[in-house]
Amino acid sequence: MVQQITLADSLSLGDLHTYLQRAGRVEDGSVRLVAGSGILAVYTAILYPRGILDESPTVLGLRTFALADTEEFDSVVPMRSLVERIVRARGALGDDDESRPVSMSRPPEVNTVTWAGISPPRGGWRPLGQTDAATLESAARAGIEEVAAAVPTGTGEQLVQRVRSEVWGRGIPNLEYIPAGAAFAAYSLGFLGDDTISIFETGPWTRLSSRRGHVLVRRKPWTLKA
Repeated sequence: MVQQITLADSLSLGDLHTYLQRAGRVEDGSVRLVAGSGILAVYTAILYPRGILDESPTVLGLRTFALADTEEFDSVVPMRSLVERIVRARGALGDDDESRPVSMSRPPEVNTVTWAGISPPRGGWRPLGQTDAATLESAARAGIEEVAAAVPTGTGEQLVQRVRSEVWGRGIPNLEYIPAGAAFAAYSLGFLGDDTISIFETGPWTRLSSRRGHVLVRRKPWTLKA
């Protein structure tokens, strides 16, 4: 039996396509889909440790979309396969289908994605304050320029990862314990607009939320407050 994803309308399908295209420019491996109570939560990995010696923070993007049914599932699928299905579904839409539910098949699951085994909590978040898009965009652009300058063309993957880990693991000025990788995620995924970004915390997790989406950061143990 083919497993389906049925989004509420074609606008949601288009938003999901745009989100995955942006995420795929950074990391096009896998995407985690969590469905429940008529909502589809779509997690993408922007940064995560690639080994026991890698000090990169875990930074995830999150967008939610309305579903046309209440089916529940939690699966990790190849991003490219999901994008291909979205493209086919969009191509099959008629001019009068904008407000109708849109279905597509769900790609086969993969089971080798380390970051997907780390689940951010759904509740218990407490507000820590706010920041603005300009602060995050500035940190993201500075980091992108630093990485580009430090990593010449043809550099080995191990050195590239070490540079990225150092740059994106560094804190954002005036934002305690939030790594620059969070700003990179918000900027790369198109989450920065005119609205303020609210900051929340629970346990080892920090969340940056705007109207366009959420960035989730799993902080290192030594950054946790007593």
